[in-house]
Amino acid sequence: MARLSPLMFLPPLMAVGIGAMFMGGLTRNNPENLPSTMEGRAAPTLVLSALGDLPLLTTEALLKPEVKLVNFWASWCAPCRVEHPNIVVLADLGLPVYGVNYKDQDAKALKFLQELGNPYTAVGSDPEGREAIDYGVYGIPETFIIDAKGQIVLRFAGPITQRALANTILPAIKRAQDGAE
Repeated sequence: MARLSPLMFLPPLMAVGIGAMFMGGLTRNNPENLPSTMEGRAAPTLVLSALGDLPLLTTEALLKPEVKLVNFWASWCAPCRVEHPNIVVLADLGLPVYGVNYKDQDAKALKFLQELGNPYTAVGSDPEGREAIDYGVYGIPETFIIDAKGQIVLRFAGPITQRALANTILPAIKRAQDGAE
């Protein structure tokens, strides 16, 4: 009678393990709910390039004693196009909204803003994605709410939908404003 080698069970066990990791990745929580190490910390400095002749976003703008929003976006990003009307709504509410154009071509970014409207108080280009790394951005769009003290109070991954605007973004802005009083 032939003796069974323990090594013959290794491939099926590896397949089961890989399958379990794959299924775990598929059933992981919504990326919008991933914790951010940036929340509660000072907003990192920004060194951005000018985007056309638009007002340049600087670190000084993030230090102003007011609640503000920083949105990482790109013209090639379909979810950025979806969320853009809600970014406009936030700007129309009087909230300073700052844009960081991520790994994009200036001409395409400017065309995007010309086509959809420019809600940004100031904007800058991050062509290499270096500033996004400092913010912990792993995919765009990503939005950060910064309080009057320059602290990040919320990182929101993914497009700001109407539901996210009502249930997450506006309440976080209100908390940040209430904390400043």
